[in-house]
Amino acid sequence: MIEQNSITFVAAVNNREILENNLLASPCLRQPHPHQILIQEGFASATKAYNQAIDKSENDLIVFVHQDIILPEQWLSDLQRALKCLDEEDPEWGVTGSYGETLHDNGRGYIYSSGLGIMGRPFERPAQVQTLDEIVLILKKSSGLRFDESLPHFHMYGVDICMAAEEAGRKNYAISAFCVHNTAPSLTLGDDFYECYRHVKQRWKKRLPIQTTCVRITRYDRYMYRRRLGEMYVRYINPKVFGGSRAVNVQQLLREVDGMLTQKRFAGPSQTDVVSESGL
Repeated sequence: MIEQNSITFVAAVNNREILENNLLASPCLRQPHPHQILIQEGFASATKAYNQAIDKSENDLIVFVHQDIILPEQWLSDLQRALKCLDEEDPEWGVTGSYGETLHDNGRGYIYSSGLGIMGRPFERPAQVQTLDEIVLILKKSSGLRFDESLPHFHMYGVDICMAAEEAGRKNYAISAFCVHNTAPSLTLGDDFYECYRHVKQRWKKRLPIQTTCVRITRYDRYMYRRRLGEMYVRYINPKVFGGSRAVNVQQLLREVDGMLTQKRFAGPSQTDVVSESGL
């Protein structure tokens, strides 16, 4: 069993203010703690930043996390509970994370994301998924898994390393470890995203289709073209701001999310309990 005091947290950072107001302000990281935190700045791609962090990690368990993620007080205990389950059921697991997609049965996870609200509900045991969103990715250094440094930019690296784990005979899991994604959401994606899409499609063409949180990757790109048409509509016909923005006051945001969680406990299932193509 991996002990709580042997965790390395890694963030690829392009904005120190966002980092300090979110990840570094996380309740489980505010007090003195034994964890290693690696801040990776100035890299041309997430894969290069993360592979260097793997080399620098002092611990076997590595948590790769976005700079705008907030980890609540109970996050570490939730993580440990999920890892204990995996130790018992599948000690050779590949990658785990906070939110993932199955190929045919929608998403798995339990998070809050700006503009989308609370997604999912608590679940007892890790749920197998095909891919994981990049907001939180967890792996063991001893697994030998590495990120593909030929993948450019800062997209799809979670999808790619999940496929690499699957290729190596390892399974990937979403875990019930609630976190807050304090993002600035948008309905449109840039050309860099679609360059990463094409790279992943070519590299894993023998494993298509691949379901991601943003789009389904298929041989004939049906879902990609459908998404791009939707983006053109948003850009040129009906421009609008997606329903949410990054909160400045993290403590207020956490109080608001806690209130949402309390309300949700007394409400029935909603359409966000299981979400596919969520665009986290």
